[in-house]
Amino acid sequence: MNVKKINVYKTLILFLLSHIFIWTFIPSISNNNLPLDTIEHLAWASDLQFGYGKHPPLSAWVLEIFYQIFGKQDWAYYFLSQLFVGSAFIVIFLFSQDFLKNKFYGIISILLLEGIYFYNFTTPEFNVNVCQIPFWALTIYFCWKGIEEGNIINWLLFGVFASLGVLSKYLFIYLLVAIDVFFIYLIIKKKFDPKSLISLLSFFIILIPHIVWLLDNNYTTITYAMHRTGIGEEEFFKAHILNPLIFLGKQILILVPFLIMFLFIISKYKIKLKLKDKKLLFLIIINLFPILLMFFTSLLMGIKIRTMWMTPFYLFFGVLFLYIFQNVITYKKIKYFFSIFIFLFFFSPFVYFYISVTESDKRTDYPGEEISNTVQRKWDDNFTNKIELVSGDEWHGGNLSYHLESRPKWDNILANDKKNPILNPNSGFVIIGDIDILRKICSGVFFETYGQGVCMIGNKR
Repeated sequence: MNVKKINVYKTLILFLLSHIFIWTFIPSISNNNLPLDTIEHLAWASDLQFGYGKHPPLSAWVLEIFYQIFGKQDWAYYFLSQLFVGSAFIVIFLFSQDFLKNKFYGIISILLLEGIYFYNFTTPEFNVNVCQIPFWALTIYFCWKGIEEGNIINWLLFGVFASLGVLSKYLFIYLLVAIDVFFIYLIIKKKFDPKSLISLLSFFIILIPHIVWLLDNNYTTITYAMHRTGIGEEEFFKAHILNPLIFLGKQILILVPFLIMFLFIISKYKIKLKLKDKKLLFLIIINLFPILLMFFTSLLMGIKIRTMWMTPFYLFFGVLFLYIFQNVITYKKIKYFFSIFIFLFFFSPFVYFYISVTESDKRTDYPGEEISNTVQRKWDDNFTNKIELVSGDEWHGGNLSYHLESRPKWDNILANDKKNPILNPNSGFVIIGDIDILRKICSGVFFETYGQGVCMIGNKR
């Protein structure tokens, strides 16, 4: 294969369009229902706020924008995920070709990411992890442009995208801590740009509404995050020794396909690292420091790191490896690299499709639309007003909120006030949940479906 004849930009466009199409099409035809996290975030989005019980608001806001455009079209939300992934790929390509001064390295840096399942297999489920991906890439990109160019616009954009990353998921702070470490290095070397401080302005201005929401809601998202870590729930050895080691082991396994692909573009494995190299130090810090922080968080606090939390952490691994090994990269085996890439590119969606159509009792097999249609028919037969509110957990209630014609708001009334929920018939309520509880409290129409009780309260005909 003659590398010089490869049109980098055509390859980039072909790759992006193919990736977006495949990972939109495959889940659209293999899943009967949107995944759990997507439904959950859509439930939150039915009532736009500056924060929600589990996470900051950005993922819900983005989903609601798409709902207002596309409505109940499942493919649109798979497409949304791929837009987020694809936009990150473009940013990484731009960063890489500028950083490495080689357009071909730019395309290789993103093709390598097909060897990390965070950027293909898990992406159909739009959630806070996927939502972080483009902002992780953009934050790093504009941080480096700010360092190199000293442009105020770059620093303002760095602050903007950093804040949007935090509004996606709080774990984004691990990247910002890593960047702060690099800033300390610049201060020591007397190369710190005071203009970078303007990024704090855009960062905090965008975060103010969410901070106010946190204060008004007793820091509920932070409380939830601490609960999810399982602090204090396991014995010392498992919590502080075994969990961190399992975490490291999983990270190595995740990178195996990536590393196999990379081995085919280098001629030897001996390298010389010059830690005085500012570029190298920047790449090492933004790539490895957040992972080390996660490891030490698990080690010191005794928490179990969930694999999916690491979704954006590996976005610039291709750039890091290419930079370290740039002097020993060879094109003699490039055809083998592309062969493995093509295999993984098609193997991953095949596996996804196979699992989707063969495994039973998955969330994506849930008859959300069928149940919602039944609820809508029974409602139209019994009541004159429209459904304005649905209640239940995020999964059952969220599916109703998504599928019902009126796009009712979601609120888990039973969880908030199990003893005496306020059920105003003029509002148009549908509550789905525990059969025994609803049978006792329902003053309207009650029926059972798929192991759940449904209570409908409205203005009767």
